Amino acid sequence: MRAAAAPLGADVLLAGILPSIDPADLVVENLTPLPRYHELNRLITTLAGGPVRTLIQGRDNLQLSLDNVMLEACNTSFQVHLQVSAEEFAHVYNVAQVVAGPVVAAAANSPLLLQHRLWHETRIPAFEQSIDVRSAPSRQRGTWQRVSFGEGWVGSLIELLQDQVARHRVLMMGDTGESSLDALARGEVPRLRALCLHNGSVYRWNRACYGIIDGKPHVRIEHRPLPAGPTVVDEVANAALLLGLLLGMAHAHGDVRTRFSFGDVRGNFVAAARYGLYAGFRWEGGEAIDARTLLSQRLIPLAREGLRDAGVTTEECDRYLGLMDARVRSGRNGAAWMLEAYHALNEIRSPTARSQVLTRAIMARQWNGVPVHEWSLPSMSDEDRWQERYRRVSQVMSTDLFTIGPDDLVDVAAAVMHWKRIRHVPVEDATGRLVGLVSYRALVRLVGEGRGGARVPVREIMSPDPVTVGPGESCRNAMHLMHDRRLSCLPVVHDGRLVGIVSERDFLQVALELLDGMLAQDEHDPPPERPRGP
Repeated sequence: MRAAAAPLGADVLLAGILPSIDPADLVVENLTPLPRYHELNRLITTLAGGPVRTLIQGRDNLQLSLDNVMLEACNTSFQVHLQVSAEEFAHVYNVAQVVAGPVVAAAANSPLLLQHRLWHETRIPAFEQSIDVRSAPSRQRGTWQRVSFGEGWVGSLIELLQDQVARHRVLMMGDTGESSLDALARGEVPRLRALCLHNGSVYRWNRACYGIIDGKPHVRIEHRPLPAGPTVVDEVANAALLLGLLLGMAHAHGDVRTRFSFGDVRGNFVAAARYGLYAGFRWEGGEAIDARTLLSQRLIPLAREGLRDAGVTTEECDRYLGLMDARVRSGRNGAAWMLEAYHALNEIRSPTARSQVLTRAIMARQWNGVPVHEWSLPSMSDEDRWQERYRRVSQVMSTDLFTIGPDDLVDVAAAVMHWKRIRHVPVEDATGRLVGLVSYRALVRLVGEGRGGARVPVREIMSPDPVTVGPGESCRNAMHLMHDRRLSCLPVVHDGRLVGIVSERDFLQVALELLDGMLAQDEHDPPPERPRGP
């Protein structure tokens, strides 16, 4: 993959969610140019009956409204398949449900989405919500989501597939090219293309897959919760833990349905996605236990037994499960490291710029063969390409916004400006649309006209339809626009919604740092550290 990316001036980064993804990237123009994906996007947004809304609450809270499914495209996974017989499918599948929580806790690598610190494995809620097209009545009835952990234990493969057909509408139809019954009548193996096409639009975190290789049909359990990264060796360790547990628990233990509560198992999965290695679980018989103790004292040894029984060498078990044990004991998986690293870069004022530096720090560490629990934290010295901070407006704009409504009194606008030491206040209507801008100059003009004490609504002094830019606009173009129009600020708008504001003061800070950088480059010294403000 890296060889294919290199001619395009690109590289491959292993992460459940790329830290530097920006809201401006979530446009349908960036969708993979294959008819299947565009048709899925059309069908899902049509079924949604409007924007697809997302609310994920973590250390920060993310609320998002999109008219496409591009939030789902933020997720990259490392999917592991285990081929099983039809007879043992249900037993092994239920085991996969039991171990999903602990495995996700150990492997979590997606704590950031759109510069928000959310769940340790944010892919879980992001994927579930990005294609949740249930109507309000369906939600009230508790209709199953297309992306789900499941609602109970599985009794058989046929029962699982029947559920998926009965509970979820068929999204896409196509020419299957054959009748499965006719193929059987001829003594051939049916390809079941229609069933596979439908199965491909129902995204259980453990999913049943049917296929044919060399004329022989088979069934696989596809484990979808594992994120990509943070290194290849970490990914292999994740797979070793998962497969070892599936083999060890399936072959050495009885029916998990009699020993575990399904509600607890599903709760463990959610807890692992939220808190990673610091999750608390309800285990066999309702026992309360923390993720790290469960993994290090019970599950990693059990995985080792499962792999050894399957013929994996002692050397390989020691290498990958030893790495997993060290990761668990250190408390630092990919998600924990990324959150620590993001905090270590808090001198960078812009969340967008900080996330880009974090992305470069991951790239610098990813291909040297060192697992994530041994990575050093980044520092400002990691930012050797300091010019990259100022490419786009999203990197320098202010996102901590204070807004008012058009019917609020001017006194409110004046108070907000005074309290927060700002010179511009955006005006939004009841739907969140930007409809105007109140400036400090407009307030001074009002006082000069002798109306300073009057109860004047904001709409009378605001500048309607202010000039705006998008978050992906270049800083250079935005500066020229402000200069040519004699503007002191530009509201930043994405999909009609206010997402930030960039002002003369922001660009003055940019100019100072660029000048420092240029002069330091001439003198072969790093630019001096400057206070970056709140």
